[in-house]
Amino acid sequence: MVCLCAAITATGCEKNINLNLNKQAPVLVVDAQIENGKAPVVVLSTSLDYFSSISPQQLEQTFVHNAKITVSDGSTTTQLEEFSETDSAGFKIYLYTSNPGLPGNIKGAFNTKYHLDITTEGGDTYSATTTIPALAKTLDSLWWKPAPDNPDTTRCVMFGLFTDPKGYGNYIRYFTRVNSGPFLTAANSAFDDEFTDGSTYSLQFDMGHDKGIITDNNDDIGFAHRGDTVTVKFCNIDKATYDFWRTWEFAYQSTNNPFSSPVVVQGNISNGALGAFSGYAAEYKTIIIPN
Repeated sequence: MVCLCAAITATGCEKNINLNLNKQAPVLVVDAQIENGKAPVVVLSTSLDYFSSISPQQLEQTFVHNAKITVSDGSTTTQLEEFSETDSAGFKIYLYTSNPGLPGNIKGAFNTKYHLDITTEGGDTYSATTTIPALAKTLDSLWWKPAPDNPDTTRCVMFGLFTDPKGYGNYIRYFTRVNSGPFLTAANSAFDDEFTDGSTYSLQFDMGHDKGIITDNNDDIGFAHRGDTVTVKFCNIDKATYDFWRTWEFAYQSTNNPFSSPVVVQGNISNGALGAFSGYAAEYKTIIIPN
């Protein structure tokens, strides 16, 4: 009987399973934002199939050109123009923003709602709204400490003192910058005030890192270092912006994890597009860590 069961089990393990994975048609991906005191910025691209090969050349081909994009605050409407930038790695990025040489362009303001309209060259239309809220929750001060029990004595951990006003519904997202580098987010960057409502509290937070770079030195992620000038961009956001980035980060962290729960990224763009239009009420704090 034991031999028979073993034979049946072994036979069952040899069954071939063929998965017919349908290719998905590309859809529009929108990465749009507006910050207090700054012009709106929109990046348009098309999605890639899950099993697509990815190269810098292929990524550059995904950018969507010649779209008509407007941003309105209800009284003023600005049409955005397409520009290109080259990053430090030599990769060309295409974005839409207002022409700084033209008068009357919209810049972000606190307590203001904005409406985004997109019409692609092919005539497809998309829209979204976002709000730059008041600067309600604040980052009051920054400090650092040597990383405890760490063999690398240059590593430092960052702390902040935060004040959350009474009344639930204050959502935030934060970014960090080292010296003159770009602002980057940590693995978790968006938070609500469920456990901090109406309080002033101190909290350790991780430094942001570039999620597009694979590194062998993962132990260094999250730390600042002796000699760094650290700037924190601390942003109040509305609930739709919070929901997008909270679900996006959960989905990102679940990649390649067979035991993770499925998650739907909650974007705010109409007509089946992916992505979000995010409003940021931002303040900046900087600290110099001595050598």
